[in-house]
Amino acid sequence: MERKIRKAAVLGSGVMGAGIAAHLANVGIPVYLLDIVPRELTEEESKKGLTLADAAVRNRIAQAGKDRLLKEKPAPLYDKQYSERITVGNFEDHLSLLAEVDWIIEVVVENLAIKQKVFAMIEEVRQPGTIVSSNTSGVSINEMSEGRSEEFRKHFLGTHFFNPPRYLKLLEIIPGTDTDPAIVDFMMQFGERVLGKGTVLCKDTPNFIANRIGTYGLQVSIQEMVKAGLGVDEVDALTGPVIGRPKSATFRTLDVVGLDTYVHVANNVKNKSSDEEEKAVFEIPDFVLQMVERRWIGQKAGQGFFKQIKTAQGKEIHAIDTATLEYRPSVKAKFPSLDAAKTAKALPEKLKALVYGKDKGSEFVWNVFKKVLLYAADKTYEIADDIVAVDQAMKWGFGWELGPFETWDAIGVEKSVARMREEGERIPALVEELLASGKTSFYQKQEGRLSVFSIGGKYKEVESKKEKINLAALKEQGKLIKKNAGAALIDLGDGVACLEFTSPNNALGMDVLQMANFAAEEVKKNYLGLVIGNQGKNFCVGLNLAMALMEAQDENWFELDMLVTNFHKAARAIRYMHRPVVAAPFGMTLGGGVEVSYLADRVQASAETYLGLVEVGVGLLPGGGGTKEMLFRAMENVPQGGTVPVDPFPFVARAFETIAMAKVSTSGQEAINLGYLRPTDRISVNPDHLLYDAKQLVLEMDRAGYTPPVPRKVRVIGDTGYATLRQNIYAMKKSGYISDHDELIASKIAYVLSGGNLPAGTEVTEEYILELEKQAFLELIKTPKSQQRMQHMLTKNKPLRN
Repeated sequence: MERKIRKAAVLGSGVMGAGIAAHLANVGIPVYLLDIVPRELTEEESKKGLTLADAAVRNRIAQAGKDRLLKEKPAPLYDKQYSERITVGNFEDHLSLLAEVDWIIEVVVENLAIKQKVFAMIEEVRQPGTIVSSNTSGVSINEMSEGRSEEFRKHFLGTHFFNPPRYLKLLEIIPGTDTDPAIVDFMMQFGERVLGKGTVLCKDTPNFIANRIGTYGLQVSIQEMVKAGLGVDEVDALTGPVIGRPKSATFRTLDVVGLDTYVHVANNVKNKSSDEEEKAVFEIPDFVLQMVERRWIGQKAGQGFFKQIKTAQGKEIHAIDTATLEYRPSVKAKFPSLDAAKTAKALPEKLKALVYGKDKGSEFVWNVFKKVLLYAADKTYEIADDIVAVDQAMKWGFGWELGPFETWDAIGVEKSVARMREEGERIPALVEELLASGKTSFYQKQEGRLSVFSIGGKYKEVESKKEKINLAALKEQGKLIKKNAGAALIDLGDGVACLEFTSPNNALGMDVLQMANFAAEEVKKNYLGLVIGNQGKNFCVGLNLAMALMEAQDENWFELDMLVTNFHKAARAIRYMHRPVVAAPFGMTLGGGVEVSYLADRVQASAETYLGLVEVGVGLLPGGGGTKEMLFRAMENVPQGGTVPVDPFPFVARAFETIAMAKVSTSGQEAINLGYLRPTDRISVNPDHLLYDAKQLVLEMDRAGYTPPVPRKVRVIGDTGYATLRQNIYAMKKSGYISDHDELIASKIAYVLSGGNLPAGTEVTEEYILELEKQAFLELIKTPKSQQRMQHMLTKNKPLRN
């Protein structure tokens, strides 16, 4: 019988427990969220006349965890309405509900005795076959299940989510000695396909993989900082994006995690390790212990390694001096190696510039890298089955762009090991074996297929699942159909092609439009359908703003007219090519990126897609069909067939508000709520499966007997509707909410959405609205204030209100 998770229970409603419950709700799984019963009333409860016997009191802790989900940022839920899928309760009154669920997740305090007590309670009520897991960050899985029945142990394992559960990709799966391999396999697949995670199989060792390597790296960074006499702000400058790590780098990350949590995780390894050298590395520095004692534990306490200070000039971020524990203004790190790294284009060159530099900053980076790489190589087969698991865990759990072994390949294994030997370091057997075999890298690639070095001196191919389409690999395998400077057309197989944007930030320019026109002709002749997608950082940030501004400043109005006209032409070619088209947006999908999605018959969006027609921020309106499409989609939502016609104005007004306020969705689901996507569009929870899911949707549409769309008409709200929208705009202006230029932009949007100077109810074509849209776009881009907004966005990366 096929195993399914239809309902789940989370025990523990703290930050992690509530976050896990939220993500289960995100993917459509009803969940019970249970916690302990309070032992005393709050002042507010007493005033209300409640007693300890009242359900509101007994469920208070779990309810507070659920309520937090609606306030936290970034939002734990794709849609606030999904909180209705979470039912709160407590351990005393509702434990029997565990008999209804398919998966029970323990997320209580990291204390072995307390966890064992919880599992004893669970075993009394759970049904045989129910999966039970712990979200522990490092407590032994085997020790937790001691004293439980064989049947319980067969279905017990660790499922370690990373915080916040919605956003961090890693899910560590940790089987115990007695865990049924079928359960492990099921949870690995379930975590990837349903929860959208990158699942990594770990061994039951202290802190598993990511926290073991990551915490070691943090400890080494602190120790090397003290040795080098650097400040926490200087270390963060050296250990952030410049080396392929998150912006939070080292110490801002610790502030987010919480120094109290960090100390607990580090002590977990120190207390369980029998290696004196390793124990010494995990010894917490005195200044960190003093900070914890003073409750300077990071963001949740308002101060940690960094603190926001109010000054006469405004708010400033001050950094702690670890020698005096006093805060001082942050300083800018100044190292020649750091400057060289920042000017390098590719990450390997950035790393080499830092690692092999000749200043204090590069010496710090080298010492940290050296120790972390040696530690990872030494511990890999103790904590994991292969080096791929270690690299994936660090990328997915800590946000590293390259894992330890990928980093080693990037800086050069031979060169770095030679330097390590000169400095008297012991080289782990795995690395010695690699070099003795005549190889110089842990990974090698042939014809787009990746292999990895393993014990025994051989390379084994890294598993490539059909759901994980890799466009770069397909190109290397000869699947490229055609490319230019800004886009490419790639054969995905099974008769489906992919139009990929490759321009900087995937911005739209003439080269992309040319490739779109070619794709339309090629797919119409030789393919079943088309996916519009890519694997960049974001799907598309819209129009090539620098190019448009340059043309505007040079008053090349004809060229700008042709740019918009060519976009409309490419849109028609894609839209009506008699083949199914599916867009696969993800990440930032702004302005023209949304308009590109509108070219498709259907959209297969990533759950983490942030769609928005944001042109007003640069003084424009959506000119590539976005305004037109919002109008037509608004009118699609007007109920038809009743005895009394429904007034379409509120539907158009909602579209106007969405565009004029430059609303951006916080998820794929919210994009549906805002009207950017249709309810019939689909969402992929796992971003790695997005292109595969889009391809399957194309094939599904083809099998169903695809028929192309027909040109649409719409009845506009006309001059009377426009007058009403203008009254609202004027009221906003008089109240001081918007500027004169905001008023102009809003009026142009209202004019297009109303259908111009026509009587209400007049039927018009898409082409008519597109022409209004183009003229409004061109009129706005000619204004100095819009050009100022465009310039400000390009130089400051934030909107200008002028």
